[in-house]
Amino acid sequence: MFAVIKTGGKQYKVAKGDVLIIERLDTEAGEAVVFDQVLMLGDGDDITVGSPVIEGAQVRAELLETRKGAKILVFKKKRRKNYRRTHGHRQYETVVRVTDILAKGAKPAAKKAAAKPAAEKKAEAKPAAAKKAPAKKAAAKPAAAKKPAAAKKPAAAKKPAAAKKAPAKKAAAAKKD
Repeated sequence: MFAVIKTGGKQYKVAKGDVLIIERLDTEAGEAVVFDQVLMLGDGDDITVGSPVIEGAQVRAELLETRKGAKILVFKKKRRKNYRRTHGHRQYETVVRVTDILAKGAKPAAKKAAAKPAAEKKAEAKPAAAKKAPAKKAAAKPAAAKKPAAAKKPAAAKKPAAAKKAPAKKAAAAKKD
């Protein structure tokens, strides 16, 4: 089954499991997103076209991440006038994965509803882990201070070894002459 949806002023043909890069949405990673502007639904030879949208049809997706896109360079120049300007721009974009395509009045699968509370439990566990992490970092700082002191001692031992090698080379050079 496929659908054509409209979001961010653009149209996208999607199927279940597709990963899309669309205009930025104001939601957090891992949240569910619903696209209700479905322009067309297709399932094999059965195609439904909306006028302009299909009433009650939805496409559900999971937001994976919000990031910046590729850099676009804008370069202006006026010849023989010593005028050059360069501007860069990176547009925000959202990456989503389509989880369900629902026709008129269709209900989402029960598995998807059960998965949401598990994700909420993981979100609750993260703050507890975040509290423990600073304590480990504080313990790691004194250990880091000891390592450079230990590194200085072998460096001092290497200097006399280098001094011993130099006279040996001179002696070998004197024997050759």
